Amino acid sequence: MREVTMPVPDQAVPQPVASAPVAGPRTVLFDLDGVITVDDTFARFMRERYAGVVRKLLLLPALPWLALVWPFSWRLGVRTLVHVGLLGIGERRYGELAQNFASRLVRRPRQFQRDALLALRRHQAQGDRVIVVTGCEHTLAQSLLVQLGLVGVELVASRLRPGWLGMRLVHHNVGAGKTVALAAYGVPAWQRAYGDSLHDLPMLKAAAEPVLVNGTPKLCKRVEQALGRPVERVAWY
Repeated sequence: MREVTMPVPDQAVPQPVASAPVAGPRTVLFDLDGVITVDDTFARFMRERYAGVVRKLLLLPALPWLALVWPFSWRLGVRTLVHVGLLGIGERRYGELAQNFASRLVRRPRQFQRDALLALRRHQAQGDRVIVVTGCEHTLAQSLLVQLGLVGVELVASRLRPGWLGMRLVHHNVGAGKTVALAAYGVPAWQRAYGDSLHDLPMLKAAAEPVLVNGTPKLCKRVEQALGRPVERVAWY
């Protein structure tokens, strides 16, 4: 599920305070989609789920609902698409589909940003604690990290749970939800964070060293205005 560039809604959630630079090992956050991968990983996975005629037919009854809610709540629209796309899929089968997709994705050319992988491994070599914080679903993201050989990288991601009709989304890890999930994971503060969109603002704001990956001049300006300070910019390929 790609973290589209939209304003992050105000939410009554605890906001971490930007950490001061520290010596020695640091906590470093990486977004996944648009930072490590070049595309929205879960969205690509779901497009495969809708590739067949049967799954498209199952979506037809939900189209009026999607047309009604999407202008007001894209999150609710995404949730509906996920639920229909995973209708009838149990936890074990979903895990098999996610692992199979990840193994195929890593074999496709130009799906990952080499510079991001180099930076991540450099942080690991320096002894930093590296955490991938993503809107992608946990099982799929974890399978991808394993396929990439990223050993020792921690993961905070969106979550599904099994239900009567299939897998259901219970936590969409985007925007301010990332800081809430990090706090629940036991990470109240971090020193450096790599993001690529306005949805990463809460995560970037709490970092002593916010880094914007492949940001356009317009996006860079909006991010810096929102943060109230300069942001480091990197061009990764």
